[in-house]
Amino acid sequence: MAGDNVHILGIAGSLRRGSFNAATLRTAREVAPEGMQIEVFDIAPIPVYNEDVRQQGFPPPVEALRAKIKAADGLLVVTPEYNYSIPGVLKNAIDWASRPPEQPFDGKPVGIMGASGGGFGTARAQYHLRQCFVFLNGLVMNRPEVMIPLAQNKFDADGKLTDQPTRDFIAAHLAAFKAWVLRLR
Repeated sequence: MAGDNVHILGIAGSLRRGSFNAATLRTAREVAPEGMQIEVFDIAPIPVYNEDVRQQGFPPPVEALRAKIKAADGLLVVTPEYNYSIPGVLKNAIDWASRPPEQPFDGKPVGIMGASGGGFGTARAQYHLRQCFVFLNGLVMNRPEVMIPLAQNKFDADGKLTDQPTRDFIAAHLAAFKAWVLRLR
């Protein structure tokens, strides 16, 4: 039924070619529940935030990001953890998109996942990301949380998630996220 279909915008917070987080986002597309489409947005073209530039208007990649966030039923952010926090490129994209007028995160359902080579699986980065969305009034789904530790042991050389329990957990997260989006619709 068309009313149960959801369009999700997915963002990976890493620009690295072999990023475990980009690979996690690809996995999410593979295991998404029926009726959930995940469109991936590449934040690489977004320039470093500068208010002087914004005063002249949003650069085209920022306009595109803002429009896609606004049009999506929900936002799925997959973030690595850098120095106990979120990567600068991800924060930069959020900062650009959140500028007035009509910042697109307000009331938007948000799902968060992350993968790292360390043992905490991006826990600290995810909590910092949640703090950003508190101010922006993004409606972050609380659980299940997806924090993939020791990612180098769960993905193959081609970036395919080979750990079946982790694949299953991502699928469960997405099923819950779809329900969260529909609940808030």
